[in-house]
Amino acid sequence: MSTNETNETSVELTKNIILSIGPLVKGTIISRPSKHIKSPYVADILICENEVQREIVVHSPSLGCGGMAEEGANVLMTVLPKKGKNVEQKCSHRICLSIVNDSQHPGCEVVVGIYPKLAEQLVENALKCGSLAWLHPKRYKRETVIKIKDKVDSRFDFTGIDENGIPFIMEIKNVPIANYEEIPQVKKTKGLQKKESLDYSNIPFHSKVAYFPEGYRKKTTDTVSPRALKHVKELTFIKSETTHDKPIRCILCFVIQRDDVDRFQPCSYDPEYKEAVKIARDSGVEIMAIVVKWDKNGDATFVQDIPICF
Repeated sequence: MSTNETNETSVELTKNIILSIGPLVKGTIISRPSKHIKSPYVADILICENEVQREIVVHSPSLGCGGMAEEGANVLMTVLPKKGKNVEQKCSHRICLSIVNDSQHPGCEVVVGIYPKLAEQLVENALKCGSLAWLHPKRYKRETVIKIKDKVDSRFDFTGIDENGIPFIMEIKNVPIANYEEIPQVKKTKGLQKKESLDYSNIPFHSKVAYFPEGYRKKTTDTVSPRALKHVKELTFIKSETTHDKPIRCILCFVIQRDDVDRFQPCSYDPEYKEAVKIARDSGVEIMAIVVKWDKNGDATFVQDIPICF
């Protein structure tokens, strides 16, 4: 058994909070990549402490994240622990959340979790709290490598035994992006279809669609995330090899770290991934989408499961 394996079924959290990462430091991104360290994973941020402004260098694990971690974005950060007296520490903080103001609904804002690793922590704590109606594990462990010659070679986020004694494999995907409709990244970057020029003011603020994957690709025919595509295909294969007398639950869970959405869908402009998710669903892979609400104090609460559209 891994040292990460646990039989815990609850955690002592109050007010339905499933994860707390505070205290947080608020800042505004000046540049990404940093002027000092030419890495897309490092940004320069302006913060204000005791009414004095200063610039710091921070870890930006989510890259641009659809503009939520780009120049001008307001973000919330955790302080990175010191590495040691004789170890040079280039980044003092890590970006975890972004505060997004909605131009379509002035005065409305949402706090979005943009640090991908938070999704795994959220699911683990939701399992401990019993917040997920569809999975109550007797035991589980994190990050299990599964290899099947020529078919599967991946590390999956969770494996374990559910409440009925059935083994399960679960992969988590972080979903920070949502809009009133899907807007392909290639169109946004080329200015062919700008969100700012479209009128969605008649659509309720909390009625956006969350979608995955989202990101840069060299060609429009490329899949956005080869790794994500690999995972869903491998889950499909594993599920197809199970039998009635030896069942295995295969679960693909999308964690939407914002509460201004009412549905989720695989990206229409990544048809290969979308089709792979459809095939997975039809093969018996459980496709789930959960919504988590963040506040500016760094507290996250589980909101609900939401419908998945194809």
